[in-house]
Amino acid sequence: MFGKNSNTQKSAMKNEIPGQPNINIISSGSVVTGTFKSNSDLRISGTVDGEVRAESKCIVSESGLVKGDLVTKEADIAGTIQGELKVSNRLILRASAKVTGDIQTKTLMVEEGAHIDGSCKMGDLSASATDTDAGTGNNKGSWKKQPEKKES
Repeated sequence: MFGKNSNTQKSAMKNEIPGQPNINIISSGSVVTGTFKSNSDLRISGTVDGEVRAESKCIVSESGLVKGDLVTKEADIAGTIQGELKVSNRLILRASAKVTGDIQTKTLMVEEGAHIDGSCKMGDLSASATDTDAGTGNNKGSWKKQPEKKES
């Protein structure tokens, strides 16, 4: 009746539901200090005082604050980033977004009202933005300028 089912325990330990996306959430009022790494999607509504590295998509809600660099594949920012923003694919800055730091991204969409205090570099990244030298945080990838289209 109260016996342990090893299959149930293994399933619970994986913390994965087949067919459901895995999302890490830092809730409003929560504070994370240090480097936060995620292999799946990430939603930040609280504060991260340190670097954020997400292998997938990172959403920073209006109440979200990142005090450090944010490196991810895709980002949708409505909150505040105080650091460098490296996005290897698509970056969306909502009207309420505030970025204080340089931006590197392949594609950029900016809503009217978003605030950027820093430079913005756009183009293809030859290596993933999440590829870094071991322990240094230095990006191995180099940004390439888009080739100009020739008229025929």
